Amino acid sequence: MAKPLLLTNIGQLVTLREGAGPRRGRALAELSFIEDGAVLCANGKIAAAGKRRDVIKAAKAKKIKAKEFDCDGKVVLPGFVDSHTHLIFAGPRLIDFEKRIAGAGYEEIAAAGGGIRSSLEGVRNATRGSLARRAHAVLQEMASQGTTTVEAKSGYGLNTESEIKSLEAIRDAAKQWPGTVVSTLLGAHVVPKEQQSSPEVYVEEVIGRMIPLAAKKNLAQFVDVFCDRGAFSVHQSEKIFEAARTHKLGVRAHVGQLTPSNLMPLAKYQPASFDHMDCFLDEDIPQLAKSGTVATLLPGANYFLGLKEYPNARKLIDAGVPVALATDYNPELRPRPACHSYSHWLVLR
Repeated sequence: MAKPLLLTNIGQLVTLREGAGPRRGRALAELSFIEDGAVLCANGKIAAAGKRRDVIKAAKAKKIKAKEFDCDGKVVLPGFVDSHTHLIFAGPRLIDFEKRIAGAGYEEIAAAGGGIRSSLEGVRNATRGSLARRAHAVLQEMASQGTTTVEAKSGYGLNTESEIKSLEAIRDAAKQWPGTVVSTLLGAHVVPKEQQSSPEVYVEEVIGRMIPLAAKKNLAQFVDVFCDRGAFSVHQSEKIFEAARTHKLGVRAHVGQLTPSNLMPLAKYQPASFDHMDCFLDEDIPQLAKSGTVATLLPGANYFLGLKEYPNARKLIDAGVPVALATDYNPELRPRPACHSYSHWLVLR
C-alpha cells in the first residue's frame, strides 16, 4: 500500500460534491470549487478533501502522517469516468473506415459484412492473454489522459466461449491497472452471422448460457443490449433484462442510435443508463426525468461516423434528465483512444 499523500497548495479543488443520485438540470454546471484546498489520500482512498486547514486538522485527528505534495496553485479535479467503452477487440476496423470516407453509411457497411460482425473472427481466434494485454495498453493510454474509471464491454465474440473469454480478459487487464474497471456483458450486441436465420435461438443462448455463466464466475456487473433496428427488438431486450435481473446483474442498453424506441418497457427494469440516445420519443422524456437512469451521449461516435445530427442534449438537460458523456471507444473509431479524449468525462455521480 502506498504511503499516505497530502496534496496542498491547490488553487482550485473541484469536488463535484452534490446530493444523492445523478446531477440534473442546472446542477450539471455546478462544479463545486474550493479555493486553497487540500486532499488527503490514505489506504488507497481519499480520506479527506476540502479547505487546507480542515484537511490538515483531519489528518492530525486521524493520526495520519502523510507525504506532502505541493500542487503549486494548480487545479485538482477527480479522475474522468468513461462510462461506455468497447474495450475488448483484436484490431481496428480500418476497412470500415475506408468505406466510410468513400461515402458508405453505418448500416450499409454492416449489410456488406463490416461493422460489429467483422470483429468476431479476430476475437474468437485471439487468446485471452492477447486480449488482456491489448486492453491493459488501452487502459494505460486512458489513464495518461486522466481517465481513472472505465466501463468495459464484451460484445465482439458473440458466442458463449468468446464472450466469457472477453470478460475474463477484462478482469485480467483490470488487475494490472490501478484505476477502476466496471465490466459489462454485451452478448446481445447483434445476432452473429451463423444465427441470423434464427435470432431467437441466439437470444436463448444469451439468456440461458452467457448470463448465468458470467454471473456464476462473477465476471460482470452489468448486462447490456443493443436495442435498435438491425439488432434486438424491445421484446427481446426485455427477455434479456429479465434474465439479468434473475441473476442479480444490473442492466443498461444501447438505444436510439438509428431509430427511436419506446423506452418505457425497458425503463421499468431501472437500467443504469440508456446510451446513444441520438433519437428518442418526446413522450418518454418526463418519465426519464423522474428516474435514476442516465442518458449517456456519445458525440464522438457521431463525429467519426460523419453524421450531421447529434443527440439533443439540451432538450434532455432542460427536462431534468441526468446526462453524461462517454467515448464509445471501439474498433470502428480508432485503434487508440487519444483521438477522442475530449469526451473522456462523465458527470460524476
